[in-house]
Amino acid sequence: MLNRSGIFSLSLIVTFVCGSTLSAAGPSAAKLKSSRQKGVEYLSLSQADDGSWTSPHAPGITALVAHSLLQSGLPADDEVVQAAFTHLLSHLKEDGGIYDKDSNHRNYETSIALMAFHSANADGKHDQLIKNAVKFLKKVQWDEEETGSRSDTGFGGSGYGSHQRPDLSNTTFFLEALNKAGVPKDDPAVQNALVFISRCQNLESEHNTTPFASKVNDGGFYYTPAAGGTSQAGETPNGGLRSYASMTYAGLKSMIYAGVDKDDQRVTAARKWITQFYTIEENPGMGQQGLFYYYHTFAKTLAVMEVDDFTEANGAKHDWRKELAEHLFKVQKENGSWINPTDRWSEGDPNLVTAYALLALQYCEPTP
Repeated sequence: MLNRSGIFSLSLIVTFVCGSTLSAAGPSAAKLKSSRQKGVEYLSLSQADDGSWTSPHAPGITALVAHSLLQSGLPADDEVVQAAFTHLLSHLKEDGGIYDKDSNHRNYETSIALMAFHSANADGKHDQLIKNAVKFLKKVQWDEEETGSRSDTGFGGSGYGSHQRPDLSNTTFFLEALNKAGVPKDDPAVQNALVFISRCQNLESEHNTTPFASKVNDGGFYYTPAAGGTSQAGETPNGGLRSYASMTYAGLKSMIYAGVDKDDQRVTAARKWITQFYTIEENPGMGQQGLFYYYHTFAKTLAVMEVDDFTEANGAKHDWRKELAEHLFKVQKENGSWINPTDRWSEGDPNLVTAYALLALQYCEPTP
């Protein structure tokens, strides 16, 4: 479990072994294929008649499931995918967004939908839809119009409308959607998002002078510095916002998407943090809460960073692909689904959790 003080020395040495000297092998290819196929079969059978999953008013879940199926090898012309896309298009709005009419989750739903359509866009069929969705996402990003100033802690972020403030999770989905759509790293929307992301890190620097930056200063990330600041992992005795793993991986990945150099102090500090808290048994700092969101983000981040062998700060080495995949094989249900018994953030929903698991497993292919 994460040290509840949320603090550790930044003098820790980071070692990631990459390139031709890799020794990681990953899981059994046959077991990986079987597990993914069982997950795909479960989701194919759990789809509602209207093409949605879980609820016709939750296009974010439907988009995430469709995206996971496509990333797991289901072809774009499969009837399950086509039914999902027909449902998602019923949520397409004139402003370019793809969201439920009563939704407070317009950024999240549109970002995930964009990624799903991008996964099926080999022939360019969805180019205009993706272009319009990007325009919408940029419009709902927090800039001077919402904050009044770049110095505001909400500047550059994206969030849920119901909370009236941006957060790192939403901003991560926003930035990944823009990355998929081919928006360049120097685009103002990307660089504005980086301003917000940097302020979500427990690292005092020229990029982060918020009141929270120096109170923990461990290089990890938390949920949001906006509107008084929130960490789902709670606060330290001095009023700092505790870092936790799912947001630290999300913040690290987002910085890479935004073009931050691997030797930048923000990246090196975050890398040091994750070497201190490597595990697939829990979401460090949150225990079992948000566990499958963590698996998905953990796997994607290490893949984006081109990490194969992972060496902890204490010197322990891990074939993370093998360890994560074998853990997911072990906890997969007989019907092919996954579920988190700790039902927070909808992780009691097997459709959502199975999508997260499939998205994590796509990064676990055995290395040559």
